[in-house]
Amino acid sequence: MEMDLINSLKNLGLDFEKAVNAAATPDALEDLRIEYLGRKGKLAEIMSQLPKLDPSLRPAVGQKANEIKVECQQLFEAKKGNLAKESEARTLSRFDPTLPGREPWQGSLHPVSLVIREVCGIFGRLGFDVASGPEVEIDRYNFEALNMPPEHPARDMQDSLYITDSTLLRTHTSPVQVRTMLARRPPIAIVAPGKVYRRDSDLTHTPMFHQIEGLMVGKDITMAHLRGLLQAFIQNVFGRHTKIRFRPSFFPFTEPSAEVDISCMICGGKGEINGAPCRVCKGTGWLEILGCGMVDPNVYESVGYAGDISGFAFGMGIERIAMLKYGINDLRIFFQNDTRFLEQFGL
Repeated sequence: MEMDLINSLKNLGLDFEKAVNAAATPDALEDLRIEYLGRKGKLAEIMSQLPKLDPSLRPAVGQKANEIKVECQQLFEAKKGNLAKESEARTLSRFDPTLPGREPWQGSLHPVSLVIREVCGIFGRLGFDVASGPEVEIDRYNFEALNMPPEHPARDMQDSLYITDSTLLRTHTSPVQVRTMLARRPPIAIVAPGKVYRRDSDLTHTPMFHQIEGLMVGKDITMAHLRGLLQAFIQNVFGRHTKIRFRPSFFPFTEPSAEVDISCMICGGKGEINGAPCRVCKGTGWLEILGCGMVDPNVYESVGYAGDISGFAFGMGIERIAMLKYGINDLRIFFQNDTRFLEQFGL
């Protein structure tokens, strides 16, 4: 029986060598390894007869089995390497080094980030600094210093996200104006972009959005300066032929206050397209874009400014600007991180 097992092992080695030489793919080669050398393969089947041998004859059979196994593994590895080289050679034979390379996609900025960058750039060229402040704000800077006493409707819990009785997530970036005026003396010219938070969520509102507010304080600053500045800004963003209009409004921290509209870029300010009312401006020919006004004297008092001081402030929603600039009709798409949408704004 000893010789029978040794002959079976020799035949297994010869059969494995022939099969390996005939294997044409890595998958076929792996199937052979499992068939011959696997846990339930042919070699294991032969070795299962070993316990039936006389103990004195087992070492010779075991030694032969190890030799055959090592030889088979070497044949397997050699054939595996040859198949890999052949595959690489086939690939290289199809490679044309004269073809132009593929440039990797470099990603893109979010349209909100693009608008923030553009707006800050415009005001930077007009002499404004960029200022920032904390998103978790205290009541004094978010409301009181901006002429909003405790009973003011803007403090309603329906609008504001309070953390404690005296701290909240800022509802606008105007607290940056307060902090800047407390830290610096006039003249001041800043814009403050950033995230703001309100308890509001529907098709046209989100609990978190972006604002950019501006402040200019000094001497002999008038509403005419404000209008000229905003006209320069709007025409830089939307084009030289964009018209603007000021409508009286109310904000607690400015007096007088106004809302600013621009002529609808979809219908050209006509209010209609092909005889039908424009759906974007609802037939008015105008689109609201921002709020502004002259800084209320109570705000100067709260920051300790005295004397012949005047100035203006303005604020706008960045998502609103981006929607108008890029023709986006759904606010929610800004927060979905859909790469098909974002890659349209490549660098």
